Formats: sequence, structure tokens, C-alpha cells
Amino acid sequence: MNLAGLSLRDLEYITAVAEHLHFGRAAQSCGVSQPTLSGQLRKLEEFLGVEIFERSPRGVLVTRRGEEVVAQAKRIISEARRLFEVVRIGAEPLTGTLRLGVISTLGPYLVPFLLKPLRARYPELKLLLTEGHTRVLVRQLEEGELDALLATSPIGESDLVELPLFREELALAVPRDHPLAQVEAVNPQDIPVPELILLAEGHCLRDQTLELCPSRLREGSPELQAASLETLRQMIAAGSGVSFMPQLAIQVGALLDDMVAYRRIAGGQHMRDVALFHRPSFGRIRDIRLLRQSIGEILAEQSAVKVHKPGRARESA
Repeated sequence: MNLAGLSLRDLEYITAVAEHLHFGRAAQSCGVSQPTLSGQLRKLEEFLGVEIFERSPRGVLVTRRGEEVVAQAKRIISEARRLFEVVRIGAEPLTGTLRLGVISTLGPYLVPFLLKPLRARYPELKLLLTEGHTRVLVRQLEEGELDALLATSPIGESDLVELPLFREELALAVPRDHPLAQVEAVNPQDIPVPELILLAEGHCLRDQTLELCPSRLREGSPELQAASLETLRQMIAAGSGVSFMPQLAIQVGALLDDMVAYRRIAGGQHMRDVALFHRPSFGRIRDIRLLRQSIGEILAEQSAVKVHKPGRARESA
């Protein structure tokens, strides 16, 4: 087969349609017109001799053979990006584009502290931020769609390299008129299980909450769930229940301080570890480690940000 008939741009079209399952949205994400994308994919399918996508009035589906093509296309794109990364190793540190994933229970509260100082330190750095659930972001990092990931540790079975950043305390958030709002620190056994609100499935903080709570919480069945930390905060402010809140989210959410009280959990063991993750084979490891160092220095300079030194280091895969 003559590979001259295949381009990286064609592979980007394939992965875009597979991601969006919609030719219009895929074309928009690739910066081309829908007829251009659709026509090129038709030519590509003829060239490869395989139907990658099943088209119907109801939408777009990836065929069984197409799933193999999409997976291989992602690998090729990832390796092509790595080629450029290798070329850039000798360039100035932290310049160009860096695709950074941030979990949704961390991004809105940490990123605002980082952007301006990072821009001042590295004016040629262009951060492309992606926010989402841990599982999705880990997959994107492993497949080369992201360069690094800010998430809480652990992230499960993975070959990713973990660079610990800091620890932040989890406090119990309760309505201002709740009896626990009057105590200085809440004993774990006093956490009101029937009132507990959990984040929805997919949020790592949901799992961490269950891990940190007494075993009796596992036997309870909290009925209320929230899609995000801000929805959770609003539900607590409305008196719907109580839940755990990370320190950074507490500091950023000061607007609801008159409606929500935050109380430490006695014993000082309710923490979550935040780390920076990257692939072992990533060609810009120097940049990732410099980014980690910069984040630590920026947070140390921000006296209002209450975080602790990282826990046990895991700097190898």
C-alpha cells in the first residue's frame, strides 16, 4: 500500500468523528467545513478498503473494524506528537503548547492561583486546559491526547509517573444553622450519615469520601448526589445535608460563607494528595518537572492558600 495516500490530518479527522460521533461537531473541532471532512473520510475509507463509520439518519457509529482503525490512528498521532516533543527537548523550557488535564474538583480552585504567575514566569508557554473526571483524563493522558494531568492520588492501576505536589485538608461542610456548626472539630463518629451528600459517580472525591469515612458510612445509603462541588455547596447552603469539601474549594467559595460552615475533622487524617502525572515516555519530562516545581513555588508564595507538603513520593512508574 502506498502510504502517500494517508496523512496525519486524515487520522485527526478519524479520531475527531470517533470522539464526537457527529460530522458537524468533528469538522468544527478540526477547523474545516463538514463537506470537506466528510468527503475526505469517504476517500480514506475507499483507500483503506474498510468502512470506519456507519452513517444513518439517527447518527454516526464506529464499526467493529473502525474501532481498530481509530485506536491505531490515536497511537500514530501520539507518536507523531512525541516526534515533535523530542525535537523540542533542547529548546527553551516551558515554551510552546502544553496540554494539561485537571480534575473538575480541583481545576476551578487551583488554576486561578497559577495562571497569572505562570504567564509571568513563562510568557511563551501556552497552556491548553481540559477539565473532567479522573478516569477520562487518565485515558486521554495514556493515549497521548494530554501531556500531563493534575489529579488526586492514587489513580488506580496505571504506568503513569506520579510527582506529588501537595496535600489539602478535607473539612466537613454543614449549613450555618446545623448543630455541628457550633463545634470546633467534628469527631468522625459524629458525622451524620443520613444527611451526607455524595458527589456523583466518576468523581474521585466521592471515592475518597467513602475511604476516609468510618466503616459505618459504607453501610449507609446517602440518597442525595451532586454533579459538581458547586452544586454540592449550594445544596448544603440550602440545608439539604452535609458533605466533605477540599481546602482550596473552601477558600474560593467565600461568597457562601454566610450560609455554609466548614469544620475540621478531629484526628487530622482527612486529607487528599494532589499530584502531577505524565507518561514515562513523554519527551518533555524536564518541562513537567519544572512545571511541578513552579506550582509548588507559586503556592508557597500565595500565603492565603492553605496546603501542606506532599505525602509519600511516588516519582517512578
